[in-house]
Amino acid sequence: MEQETKELRRAGLKVTHPRMRILQIFEDEEAHHLTAEDIYKKLLAHQEDIGLATVYRVLTQFEAAGIVVKHNFEGGQAVYELDRGQHHDHMIDVDSGKVIEFVSEEIERLQREIAARHGYVIEDHSLVLYVRPKQRAK
Repeated sequence: MEQETKELRRAGLKVTHPRMRILQIFEDEEAHHLTAEDIYKKLLAHQEDIGLATVYRVLTQFEAAGIVVKHNFEGGQAVYELDRGQHHDHMIDVDSGKVIEFVSEEIERLQREIAARHGYVIEDHSLVLYVRPKQRAK
């Protein structure tokens, strides 16, 4: 609980029950990518009296404060993950919707090289691969 309190204060946000509970869900959850509805369902499962509108409002505040990153993967709902400051890319299983994080220094190097060849330096980027398990590939 103390870590979550520090994180909220560091972001300039007041420590409120809804913010603490939502941050706690991100901290405790094995799945790193959650929709607002996922969070709301978890709150309901714990008999928390926090509405879906509040969940969306808190997520917007967290995004503005740099606590979470919002992803709008193609064809799906927005998902949120804690911003731990470590860059990674994503694969989306098109059958299940599962989000898989990965890091590849080779891909990062190639992207820098391609940008440099065209006279640019990468400021930021997002790479999302839409995948299907090999045994079900079309």
